[in-house]
Amino acid sequence: MKVTKTFSPMLLIAAALFTNTAYAYDPGETEVACKKPQFRDFSLPVYSEPEKTEVAPEAAFSFTLSPWTDPNTIQLTAKKQNIDFTVESNSSFHRVNAKLPAAFAGNFVRINSSAKAVLGCSDKIGWLIKVADQ
Repeated sequence: MKVTKTFSPMLLIAAALFTNTAYAYDPGETEVACKKPQFRDFSLPVYSEPEKTEVAPEAAFSFTLSPWTDPNTIQLTAKKQNIDFTVESNSSFHRVNAKLPAAFAGNFVRINSSAKAVLGCSDKIGWLIKVADQ
């Protein structure tokens, strides 16, 4: 009978310890953090009100993306039209090179770019430019 009396408090203490241990586990800590692609160094002057900077029709432009970006997921559009581009990659960055279509002459254009990181998260950015008349 003494064995059962000492066993019950020990079982109660063990259950209390394991309960606290179970609550200490955070499943969020096992998730891998995903770094979004970073867009940098856009080569055309962005339109702003005081300066009212314009770019030449069919101007070439470029920008860089962080190295953890998946180059196969890069998209480049303006006025809901795809813009053809090339990607030069190295271990430090991906450089996107493109040329404005001639149809945008004399218009305001927002160039939109989106991309996904290797781990799956994505980001997008846009630049407003004013294209001069021909």
